[in-house]
Order: sequence, then C-alpha cells, then structure tokens
Amino acid sequence: MQWPVFCTDDAGNMATFQQMSPALQLNTIKALHTTVWLIFNFVLGYIIYAVYTNQIDYWVWAGVGLVVLEGLVLLIFRGSCPLTIVARKYSGSTKDNFDIFLPNWLAKNNKLIYTTIFLLALMVLTYRLLTNHR
Repeated sequence: MQWPVFCTDDAGNMATFQQMSPALQLNTIKALHTTVWLIFNFVLGYIIYAVYTNQIDYWVWAGVGLVVLEGLVLLIFRGSCPLTIVARKYSGSTKDNFDIFLPNWLAKNNKLIYTTIFLLALMVLTYRLLTNHR
C-alpha cells in the first residue's frame, strides 16, 4: 500500500509512509485512528442531540448509516478496526491502546460503551418516530 507523501520523517522532510521510522509510522496510525474515533464521537453526539431535541433530519440518518457501516467493517475484520491490524505491524504491545491515543481502559471498553450508547439512541429514535406521527 502506498501512502500519500504529506507525512514527514524524523528530520521533518517530506516522506512516504514506508520511509518513516517504525515509531513514526505507529504514531501516524495512532493519530489517524484517534481522528476517526473523534469523528465518530461527533456523529454519535449529533445523533443523541437530534434525537433528544426531536430534530430528526437527514444528518441523523447519515450518522446512523455511518455507525452501521462501521459495525459492518468491524464484523468483516472479526471485531478489529483495520487500522489496528495495520498498527500491529509496528508494535509488539499487548495494551488495548497501542494503536490509538486513548486511555487504556477506554480503548479496552470502547466497543461496549459506544454500542450501548448507540443502541439507546436508536431506541429513543424509534420512540420519537412512532410518537411523532400520532
């Protein structure tokens, strides 16, 4: 896989992903993984806000679709994020947060916490949809 050249090596020079040191490669993956995690937090936060305030719109459905798509990706990759699989090449760590800038307890319980929150939001969304049409 050829990564884009917007990355820099240890000396600050433009470099492809393959030209970076393993530590920098891992940190790049961790930064990307953390960014994706933050985006999904925003998506889930918006779903919760919109459902709570009963402002169900296109963006709610787009967010639900993104979360479902993420779930399908996790199913396809047997419960692991593809970025975790890539990061394994650059770390021998057994910690749950070796591939993301999160506290270990959160990285370990991430799927359980966010799946529970998402399912609760879906239950409230279903209630809103059923009661708004009466």
